[in-house]
Amino acid sequence: MYFYAPGDWEEFILEWATALGETYVQVKRIGGAGDQGIDVAGLLSDHGFEGEWDCYQAKHYSDALTPSTAIPEIFKMFRHVADGHYTMPRRYAFVAPKGCGPTLNRLLSHPSEMKAKVLDALSDGSPATRDLAPDTLQALKSLIQKTDFKMFVAIQLIELIDGHARTNYHAFRFGTSLPQRDAPAEPPLELEAHESRYVAQLVEVYSELDPDNPLMPETIAGHDVHGAHFRRQRQAFYSAEALRVYARDSVPPGTFESLLDDVHAGVVEIAEAPHSSGRDRLTAVLTHATQVQLDSHRLVSVTGPEDRKGLCHQLANTDRLTWVSKK
Repeated sequence: MYFYAPGDWEEFILEWATALGETYVQVKRIGGAGDQGIDVAGLLSDHGFEGEWDCYQAKHYSDALTPSTAIPEIFKMFRHVADGHYTMPRRYAFVAPKGCGPTLNRLLSHPSEMKAKVLDALSDGSPATRDLAPDTLQALKSLIQKTDFKMFVAIQLIELIDGHARTNYHAFRFGTSLPQRDAPAEPPLELEAHESRYVAQLVEVYSELDPDNPLMPETIAGHDVHGAHFRRQRQAFYSAEALRVYARDSVPPGTFESLLDDVHAGVVEIAEAPHSSGRDRLTAVLTHATQVQLDSHRLVSVTGPEDRKGLCHQLANTDRLTWVSKK
């Protein structure tokens, strides 16, 4: 973290803030030109910056923060509040890899002293205030005087590491092992609505082999010939579904979807090649799916053969794969 570029540090803070025990409607990174003194914001309502929010000021400096670096940032925030660009944040937190130096740490731990220090700096002719008009200085002074300075805090590095370890981003950023994955549950006895398309595709496969025997999705699991095969496919689908839920809770958004894309890319040529029947196409695709090279994908360490087969059924569930040719 000490060697991050400023933008990488802001991205790290954005990831960390998602694990805070706050009921944020959204956490967003603002940092950059025209950021109005906001690097990362935690919005507590759909009113955005017009409602309650928390400000995380990401300062990636080579040394610990001092009052001379912190106070101009505080002035900047008060200026934008006074100009109506946003409401006063509920909390304003400095987040720096080297933390705050002893003087700034002491001031932040004594809010009344911190307020007095900021008020003194308002009239000391520093670059942060020397060009302000008298009425602007007075407005800032009034705003500072009525502000509770308990809102200004510093986040310690140990808090950052501990909090980030509870996010979906930690294993990806630091290359640590993914959390242990529980064994997938058995499929429900009754078919569920979200299974309808891949199940319909499987019924088409069985019906193609057995055209004189009407087959229904609700009863196929008990069929003498096709039932065992159908039950295995549902087991695979729900194994992949369990992987999807695991990914939602353990890795960054989009990771599971990229795994689906990789599996699709690995089997689509097999799926589109000529086959004598839908069952042959299905079998060829499922077999090949267990052999597709996924070593570069972060989820491969928790993905087994049944998941790979189930991912094919997930793809069939959205018609990205089809088993029976439409002639």
